[in-house]
This record gives sequence, C-alpha cells and structure tokens, in this order.
Amino acid sequence: MSINSSSPKCLIRLENILIIGSGGRENSLAWAIQKNELVKKVFLIPGNAGSERINKCERIKIDLNNKNELIDKLNFLKIDLIVIGPEIPLANGLADFLRKKDFKVFGPGKDGAKLEFSKSWAKEFMQEANIPTADFWKVNSLKEAKKIIHSSSTPLVVKADGLASGKGVFIPDSKDECLRAAASILNGKFGDSGNVIVLEEKINGPEVSVFALCDGKKYILLPSAQDHKRLKENDKGPNTGGMGAYSPAPLLTEDYLERIIKEIIEPTIDALNKKNIDYKGVIYFGLMITKSGPKVIEYNCRFGDPECQTIMPLMDQNFVFLLEKCSMGNLTGDEKIDTFDKVSGCVIATSKGYPHEYKTGFPIKMGTIDSKDCQVFDSGTSISKNGELLTDGGRVLSIVCQDKSFDMVFEKAYKNLKEIYFEGIYFRKDIGHQVRKNFSKEN
Repeated sequence: MSINSSSPKCLIRLENILIIGSGGRENSLAWAIQKNELVKKVFLIPGNAGSERINKCERIKIDLNNKNELIDKLNFLKIDLIVIGPEIPLANGLADFLRKKDFKVFGPGKDGAKLEFSKSWAKEFMQEANIPTADFWKVNSLKEAKKIIHSSSTPLVVKADGLASGKGVFIPDSKDECLRAAASILNGKFGDSGNVIVLEEKINGPEVSVFALCDGKKYILLPSAQDHKRLKENDKGPNTGGMGAYSPAPLLTEDYLERIIKEIIEPTIDALNKKNIDYKGVIYFGLMITKSGPKVIEYNCRFGDPECQTIMPLMDQNFVFLLEKCSMGNLTGDEKIDTFDKVSGCVIATSKGYPHEYKTGFPIKMGTIDSKDCQVFDSGTSISKNGELLTDGGRVLSIVCQDKSFDMVFEKAYKNLKEIYFEGIYFRKDIGHQVRKNFSKEN
C-alpha cells in the first residue's frame, strides 16, 4: 500500500494506540497497526486470548462504563489514537465522550452510528437522499406486519430494527415463514432491538462489501470484499455474523465501482453532512448487485467481521496513518492504496451450534501452521488457569491467507484448518467458491 501525502512528519505523535473490542476484527486491526515502526505499543480493551500473541500488543482489563477510571488509564498510557471496533460502544456514544476528553478517535459519534443501530432510520436516510435500496415498511405491531406480508405478492425480508450481532435478518421462502420471523422478533427474540421491525422487498443478485474511511468530508476506499453470511455450504441455512470472506471482489470492475461511488458512496457522505453529522470512521456499504444496478442492503458503522480480517493483511505499515488522518479530519483526498497484486481469503472456524446455542471451554489444538502469508486471528478464545487455549465464542478462529490467486489462498487456508482441532469445530468448505477456479474439481 502506498499513500501519497502521508509523511510521518505531518503526524504529531503516533506511539501508543488503543483498540476497543474483543474479536478477530480487533486482532487483525492490531496486527496491521503494529507493523508501523512509529508505533511502540498497541493496547486492546478487552482483546482476547490471541491478542498478546501479536507483536507490541497488550490487553487491558477495565470497565468501559467506568468513565473516570477509563480516562485516567488512557492518560497514564499516553494514548495517541483510539480505534473503536464494535458497533455497541459506538451506538452508546463512546466516541463522542472520548473526543470531548481531547482524544483522537477513529469511529463515528452516536449520530453517525445510527446508520447501523437503526435500520429504519438508515432506510429513511437513503430514501431522503435518493440512494438506491429495496422498498421497505417500518412496522411496530404484528397486526400491521400481517397486513403488509399478506398484501405482498412475494415473501418479504424481515429485519430487527436494532443491533442483533448480525443475526437479526431473516430471508423467508414463504409468507408463513415471514409471519413467524416477524412474530419472533416483535415478541422479544432480540430484546429492545426488535421493538420495531423493517419489512423489505426481496431483491436478488450477488452481494459485495465496500469500505470507505471517512474524515467527515473526504474519504478513501479500501479493497472490496465478499462475505459468506449463511451457515451452510451453497449459501444455505441461517444468517450468521459471517463464515468467511475474500478480497478484493472481482465482480466490481473499475467502471462499476465508479457507478457505486457516484450513486451511493458520495451521496451518503453528502447526506450525512447535510444532517450535520461529522462522520470520522469507516462506513461499511453492504451492497447487492441487481439487474437494475447496485443497491444498499445495509450500512455498518464499523469494519465488517470477517471482511476486516481478510483485508488487513493487504495493508502495509502506512495504514495507521490513514486512521489518524480520518480522526483529525485531515485526509487530502488523493491518498492511494496499492495492495501489491495479492488477494486474500478468510475461513471462520465456529463452535458447534453457532449461530444458535453452543458450548464453550473446549481446548484448541494446533499442529503445524503454514505462517507464510497466513494468519490465524483469534475471534472467540480464552486462556485457562493452566495456560491452555480454549474456545470462548461462536466464531472461534479466523484463518486468513494471501497469495497471487484465490485458488492458492484457499488451498493454504484449508491446509491450515486441517492442523486445527477443538470439539465441535465447524467451517464451510466452499468459502470463495465464486472465485476458486478449481473449486468444482475439488468438490
């Protein structure tokens, strides 16, 4: 990655970085940031068992809700930049609080985070700004939902309005399934996040993820990615937080990306500015490439997971400069990213039962891992009292590899997965099937 106008001379100080979050996303961000020679220490709150295996990284045990203790600790550590990983602290206004205490923060305020924590607000936002998206209905009662579902000629997508850890979207095949999904959400499946539901027209086409690092006015795009949301192979089963991903997405040609920029990305940033929302962070555009053109499925106010784990190894040591420039509103608009012609892929190893009920606490055994252009980012792990690595989440490990072709990438990733075992380990064997030329022969 080469970045114009990003000389370290323009940066005041960049020695101690704090990353907030506990998953594979945060570990991959730490891994990318620590490569910069100016960075002396990367702290994670709370991180996970794999965080301290990353060079320069250290975990901090502290309650984010204890604001006085948090600020005292950040001042003591002389934190120069804070990167907020997950959506919940962003939705709770943590970035606003830290900025008021004069910290540089990469992550939007609560007003910008509304793009993710209220799907109905985001849909109304897109409607007002003429940003292409599926038709929708905002509903807060089962009676109203039944009326809309029965009047529709086709089954509708059903979404919980609030945050649901990537599990609040249902894509039914029948009206009866629509009704059951709507009833389960409105009856408390996701708590207060389901007080309102969004019913959406079902649109068709391949999905793609685009990430814009934004400083409030200007932006720079990271490599695109494609995520695999469904639990089972052939994209079947329930939606999950993500079972794997690859980057960049070949289906996004330069011409098509230019269309997305003009029709979606720039109108989104312009509309945020019109609402006086000073958005300093990453905007995730979840897009569907339909026959009539690109449409927004959803916004996220943070890096996607596992897309982040997939993209970060394509970044070089200058990546952290971009985050700081966004936090300060200092993008020039002419920064360039060069990924050196490599592609990247990620496969997620999950606990048995994910995304529903699952057990944790199983020992993780690793054999001989090929570490050349390969990473294993812990997503949901802990350490036992005797120092043993244990499962501690639904998504346990992110196995990531890079190479010149997707076939080579996934050959290495699945080779490494054969060296990993824990009770109930599950992973899809078809991640990247869209871009693996040898996939049909191997399966």
